[in-house]
Formats: sequence, C-alpha cells, structure tokens
Amino acid sequence: MFGRLTEEQMDQVVRRAKRIPLTDGRSLFEQGDAADRFYLVTRGHVKLFRLAPDGNEKVIEVVDPGHTFAEALMFLEQPRYPVCAQSLGASEVISIDSQDFLAMLRKSVDLCLLLMADMSFRLRGLIREIDDLSQHSATCRVAGYLFTHAPANSNEFDLKIPKHVLASWLSLKPETFSRIIKGLRSDGVLEIKGSKVLIKDRAELERIADTCALPDSAS
Repeated sequence: MFGRLTEEQMDQVVRRAKRIPLTDGRSLFEQGDAADRFYLVTRGHVKLFRLAPDGNEKVIEVVDPGHTFAEALMFLEQPRYPVCAQSLGASEVISIDSQDFLAMLRKSVDLCLLLMADMSFRLRGLIREIDDLSQHSATCRVAGYLFTHAPANSNEFDLKIPKHVLASWLSLKPETFSRIIKGLRSDGVLEIKGSKVLIKDRAELERIADTCALPDSAS
C-alpha cells in the first residue's frame, strides 16, 4: 500500500507517523479501545486476539513484517478495536493517524482503489481460513501450516511464533496440537524440538496438507 503512495502523500503520512518499539508481550491496544490509528509491522510479529468472558484468548491473526492491520476501522464512525494486539518477541511497528490517512483518501481515487484491493485480498484470505476450519481436519491444518512455512531449499526451519499461539490460531487446544505433532513424528514425517522443525518426509507432509479434508473430532 505504501509503495504506491506519491512522494507528497508519503511525506504527509510520515509527518504524523510514530515508530513504536515493542518488547515481548507488550500490549499495543486492548479490545474495545478507541481505534484512532492503524499500524505497519516493520520488525517481529504482532498477535491479534479476542478475549472470551472466561479469560481465554482466541488468536485471530499473527501479523508479519511488511503488513498493516486495523486500517479498515478508519471507515467507521467512532471505531473501536475488535481485538487485542500484543507483541510476540521484540517487535517494532509504525503507528499511522487514521483520520489523516482518511483525509488523504478523499483526495485520491487511485489510493482508495488500492486500499479496496488490499482489503478484498484479505477478505479472500479470511474466507480460505473459514474453509480450512470448517472443512479440513486438525492434522491437515497443522501440516498445511508447516508445509507452507517451510523454506523451499531446506527441511529445517524455526517456528516464528510460540506453539501455543500457533495452536490457538489454528483453533486447536494445545494438547491436540501436541498429539498431532507426536503422530507426525511417529510416522516419520517431521520432528519438532523447541522452535526447531525438521521435515523428514516433505512429500508425505505435502500429501497430508493437500488431501486431509475430513473434520477431526479431536479439534
């Protein structure tokens, strides 16, 4: 989105933007807070989650560097954040004034269309996530995540987010996630020690990710 801004538009954004370093676990905003700014992640990861009345959290998204979040709220009257935002590890975000950006949108049709395209892309991603949760088994979801995040030229990589956060993001209980990993290890597909992942049978991992489509009662 920012790569398509004119120099004048970028200068306008920068004048009111704030660079915010975040330590591990620091809260950026809470569910229900007034939403007057949106954010660009420049380093680390930010966890977006909702809190249930009993205090349990459901991870909605983990935002990677180079991606923005909360910008769609600028189009609402008196918007409030529907989720909490918390840093995973040492992170950094750039905070952007929503009203300033909205005023700039009113002057640029091209920028409006660009933002609409970005939000449409995200909507398709959310629909895919709903399909995964409703149509695919828990094992398939775990295998799919690990396969798509594995580098093409290596069978070893580090998980970027804690396993309990990943389990919540995939709508799994931590014990279910652990059971699935144990099963994949027993089948010789992969091993996970701490945050280190070693894929032993990439073809089988891909097959599980692609073909599992039956709901898993354990999820």
